[in-house]
Amino acid sequence: MYQGRIWDVVSDTFSLTPDSEPLTRDYIAHPGAVAVVVLNEENQVLLLSQYRHPVHMVLWEIPAGLLDVQGEDFVVGAARELAEEADLVAAQWHVLTDFFNSPGSSSEAIRIYLARDLSPVPQDQRHVRTDEEAEIAFRWVDLAEAVEAVLSGRIHNPSAVVGILAAAQASAGGFSQLRDAHAPWPEHPAQRGQ
Repeated sequence: MYQGRIWDVVSDTFSLTPDSEPLTRDYIAHPGAVAVVVLNEENQVLLLSQYRHPVHMVLWEIPAGLLDVQGEDFVVGAARELAEEADLVAAQWHVLTDFFNSPGSSSEAIRIYLARDLSPVPQDQRHVRTDEEAEIAFRWVDLAEAVEAVLSGRIHNPSAVVGILAAAQASAGGFSQLRDAHAPWPEHPAQRGQ
């Protein structure tokens, strides 16, 4: 129905059962995304602030981005976003959680990673941020303080909300229940039905 620069709007007609009336639904066809909870040795999470025009607000977020490079490994995409948005490299990666951002209106699936054992990207190899990303500001926050910010309504970005709460739960369990960074992700738009 509409082809956009980043995503399209499609219209599907389907039946829930063989003898039910067909239904038609319009939704955003999305390539999927990754987000990264960055946790340092002091159990602090990296938050970044970025202007988001659809809501006309500057939001506290975690590094995140589209999986819009054809065939790119999900962890490689997450590492790319971490380097581009936060100038960091992580030696340790795990899956925190997977979720659908808005399953009633979009095919988007998001995988949130936990990145630890951090080091900076060398100055001469850093990504040049433009547009809204040029205004990104950073803040390290104790994980418990970040949870409080979520619960008090000061953090609104869905990846940050889900990621921070998942990281707090994982931290309480010593991170022992986390999945491998390369765990299957059958809910990703390109993996469905395979």
